Amino acid sequence: MKLHRIPPSVVVAAALLAIVLRADVSLPRILGDNMVLQRDGPVPVWGRAAPGEEVTVRFAGREEHATADAAGRWQIMFDALPASATPRAMIVSAGNVLRLENILVGEVWLCSGQSNMEYAVGVAKKWAPPAAETDPELAQELTTTPLPTLRLFRVEKELKPPEVVSSGWHEAADGARNEFSAVGYYFGRRLQRELGVPVGLIQSAWGGSRIEEWTPAEAYAKLAAVFTGEAAASFEKDPAWIGRNYAAMVQPLAPFALHGVIWYQGESNLIAYNDGLRYADKLRTLIDAWRAAWRQPALPFYSVQIAPYLYTGRKDPLPHSADELPKLWEAQAAALRIPHTGLVPTTDLVDDVSNIHPAHKREVGERLAALALSEACGRPGPGWEGPAFAKLEISDAKVVVHFNNAGGGLASRDGKPLMDFEIAGADGVFMPAGAVIRGDTVVVSSPQVTAPAAVRFGWSETARPNLMNHAGLPAYPFRSNGRVWRYQP
Repeated sequence: MKLHRIPPSVVVAAALLAIVLRADVSLPRILGDNMVLQRDGPVPVWGRAAPGEEVTVRFAGREEHATADAAGRWQIMFDALPASATPRAMIVSAGNVLRLENILVGEVWLCSGQSNMEYAVGVAKKWAPPAAETDPELAQELTTTPLPTLRLFRVEKELKPPEVVSSGWHEAADGARNEFSAVGYYFGRRLQRELGVPVGLIQSAWGGSRIEEWTPAEAYAKLAAVFTGEAAASFEKDPAWIGRNYAAMVQPLAPFALHGVIWYQGESNLIAYNDGLRYADKLRTLIDAWRAAWRQPALPFYSVQIAPYLYTGRKDPLPHSADELPKLWEAQAAALRIPHTGLVPTTDLVDDVSNIHPAHKREVGERLAALALSEACGRPGPGWEGPAFAKLEISDAKVVVHFNNAGGGLASRDGKPLMDFEIAGADGVFMPAGAVIRGDTVVVSSPQVTAPAAVRFGWSETARPNLMNHAGLPAYPFRSNGRVWRYQP
């Protein structure tokens, strides 16, 4: 008998076919031991199995069934689950049985952006003011105390799906906590304490990333039909980058049930493109795409105002002027016209304008938590929103500036005269101006401008103005004569 050697490729193909035919039921890594499921809304569970195979999922006394489609995909949907800190198991069965342990039900939030979101608890502990001096309880917690009802899932910085490179869910303790986003950790810690329910946080962030990397390419294709000229051209930069982080680090997470998203990004778009008001269009595009991916058109999306920093001191290929950062602040504020969004201020949280990574991550996380508690969880409490420009009145040689979110009156943070106000006449040349608080308004004037037409505030990359409301939150920089963002729902 003559023996024929079987080519290796055929052997490999046969082995793969055997695996496919066996096709044990499987789950994405985001569904695993120690996870937190979103309360009070539909909860999807999904995975792979043999085509046509029936899958049964049991959890919290409920049972749902699904049949895998021709590609082996299946999904079930649990009706709304109440919050529960009691650990329970989920059983997924088909030809094989999977048992997931220690599952809680509560709040689930996605934490995304670039390095200021990625900045880890373990790093922040070294640079922030020593917690032992200001909060001994927190210092003890960060050293030894686990938080068993705060759960963390960190997507690794790889252009591969989380099923490949994520480490799964962990209780907030030891290495899992030290490696997790500091902003995210303090956000979740505050939510858990205020709401008294478990909290699950998913970190998907990459230092130095641009917003284009987090946005699917097809979203920009749709937007190109709406915008023309400069706005359309702004979406064509580095096409190879567009959507790569989204495809690897965000899309595979859907449709895991979320309550909302916190977002800290923008520095790289200023560094690479001087985006200015174009960033509002880009942010709107990202938000729309993520809401579509989760099929949640009202998914809360809360951003962090990027911090004062000396961009003009950098040696970037694209030079920066001192007003490029204020222009991006203007875009972040303009994007608040998108429903169910918010923006926490940070101009008071910077000790060194030469450091693009301010150390005050706890304050940022807690402001985001105050925003989420108030706007998404129906729990009004301490403020999160600084005074925002509303309108101006011109009276002789003075400008009266009205603010929203004055919080019962305005004040100077340090008791000194207000800083960083400027006014201009019809020539558009801004001059430094004195400013005095009058209740919920600020009266601004300059002997160099006798017929004022416009006012601006904090309009510099290093501005750390002292105007605040009585909740202690800083006013947002603005200019009254800026470009208007045309939001199109």
